[in-house]
Amino acid sequence: MTTKRLGFFTRLLDKTSAGERYRLATLQIQHAERWGYDTAWIAQHHFHENEGGLPSPLLFLASVAAQTSRIRLGTAIITLPMENALRVAEDAAVLDLLSHQRLELGLGSGGTHTSFLPFGLTFDERAAAFNTGLNTLLQAWGGDTLGHDDNRLYPAAPQLAERIWQATFSVAGAARAGAAGHGLMLSRTQPRPVDNPLLPLDEIQNPMIDAYLAALPAGTIPRILASRTAFVSRDGAEARRLALPGLTAQAAQHRTAGHVVPGNTLDDYIAAFDVHLGTPQQVVTSLQHDTALARVTDVSFQVHSIDPPHEQILTSIELLATDVAPALGWRAPVTAFSHKETV
Repeated sequence: MTTKRLGFFTRLLDKTSAGERYRLATLQIQHAERWGYDTAWIAQHHFHENEGGLPSPLLFLASVAAQTSRIRLGTAIITLPMENALRVAEDAAVLDLLSHQRLELGLGSGGTHTSFLPFGLTFDERAAAFNTGLNTLLQAWGGDTLGHDDNRLYPAAPQLAERIWQATFSVAGAARAGAAGHGLMLSRTQPRPVDNPLLPLDEIQNPMIDAYLAALPAGTIPRILASRTAFVSRDGAEARRLALPGLTAQAAQHRTAGHVVPGNTLDDYIAAFDVHLGTPQQVVTSLQHDTALARVTDVSFQVHSIDPPHEQILTSIELLATDVAPALGWRAPVTAFSHKETV
């Protein structure tokens, strides 16, 4: 079985103040590092407190870098059309030095319609803006002259071009990521066809993996990250109880936005949002039905949209590392699980 990298993904959605969200997310990433996780990922969202509480991911990761030592730190994603790409290139270069080259750069074009206008863009302009920004990043990290005279990125960061990941919901987007030699980021869930709302997630994402691998230049090592919602508890009934409020709220939000969510029970919501929850064995069994996971190089687990309390997140992080991820092909570092530390 191929060894995978294991990631923890936090959306910073605890029901508390922004500062406390950042503190708890930092503790969770530190906890994941202690339990042997290879990567930690954070999402960027602007303006919308209940969708994602972090507009400045590189700034946050700079703080986390100073409080961790081994775990790799990634963005999932930076919404590149809303950024000055040259400033992203500079900030990433500095952060990579400060973190001892632990930075991974997940990029995407964004999906929240209302967030674009304050940045002087319309939603329909995002794809072109993403392509322009990505070219700027590659030119800057590649050492090209920028603008005029002899302006080049300082500090130089050619290594970052090898750590770009592109997030996409489409086969065409996966092919573009592959052709560029970048990593492919697959979402924890994604919209279903209107005529097939119960289509399994792996049946959507396997064709994306196929397209990515077919487009990858010869000799380029594939990098495929699948994010998945997984909440593990020692008590399966407790996991279901904690899941109900968050998944019910998620269903209401989707319906308000005009999406179809079949059914009204907890099991309906678990299926609709591709959630894996319960005891370690229940989660392992559920994940093993996802054929896309057998093909990825990296898997990152998040608790959103269940969003349980902090202490339960810490427990889930531990159980994923000790009882779930090894069944999926992950091998823990020899220093992991040596003892349980109180956070």
